[in-house]
Amino acid sequence: MINELRNYAEVIENASLTKYNTFKIGGNAKYLIMPSSINDLISVLKILAENNIKFFVLGNGSNVVLNSKFFDGAVISLRHLDGIDIKPEMNMAYAEAGAMLPKLVVESTNKSLTGLEFAAGIPGTVGGSIYGNAGAYNSCIMDYVESVTVIDLNEDFKIKILEHEEITYQYRTTMFKENKNYIIIAAKFFLKKGEKKNSLDIMEDRKRRRLSSQPLEFPSAGSVFRNPEGDFAGRLIESCNLKGTKIGDAEVSEKHANFIINKGHATSQDVHDLIMLVHDTVLQKTNVDMTIEQEFIGWE
Repeated sequence: MINELRNYAEVIENASLTKYNTFKIGGNAKYLIMPSSINDLISVLKILAENNIKFFVLGNGSNVVLNSKFFDGAVISLRHLDGIDIKPEMNMAYAEAGAMLPKLVVESTNKSLTGLEFAAGIPGTVGGSIYGNAGAYNSCIMDYVESVTVIDLNEDFKIKILEHEEITYQYRTTMFKENKNYIIIAAKFFLKKGEKKNSLDIMEDRKRRRLSSQPLEFPSAGSVFRNPEGDFAGRLIESCNLKGTKIGDAEVSEKHANFIINKGHATSQDVHDLIMLVHDTVLQKTNVDMTIEQEFIGWE
């Protein structure tokens, strides 16, 4: 089976996952598979199905907490499916799921298309950003999605194009989180013509704000909790005197309370336990039941 897989993808056996997520945690996977095209991905999926190998699809790993235990299955990384095509004459951008969102922002800005500047600092892939409806500065990625191309696991790996109106989504979530039978492989975005300099100025301003307010020097998975309506998760956590709280090498950032950082050798259990401690403390002290934004991957 391994030789067959290698006809369609790069395959690493007993692969450490620490380099494949922004928390820099996680155990080893039996197989790490990195296809280079959508057709190769479909071939890989068929081989795994025929051999009853369980799998998990991973983007940049920027909003997940990967289990530190061994995964007796295949992790499929889409990082090589990273094609981007900008068509300024049509106000359109197309990107494969493994393309990094900041790169899409830069390339569309360079072609004087505006709309995605808010996403310049989001360290995720296009597919992962759509999956969780990533956003910042009161904007979200689904506001600019015209269509999403998926592989439907329920229909013999058929490729489908879902138009915007067919996709249900809300703040920091989409139907793709509930329907695991869809694998996002590409998306088309509708943008507007703009001034490149104005877009670059916005992006530079927000870069300065991120550097001054977020602990970007440490591994993390970004904001831990969604902001409750009319409030900020960071403010609530700070009001409960939780900054600097540690479990193992996982710590509530002193710089931004809604970030949990890996100070060196944190495990998924450290991060999980600290997130739950913060959640339960805020609930007890403020009666606010904060929603966890990050996804725990348990290898069930």
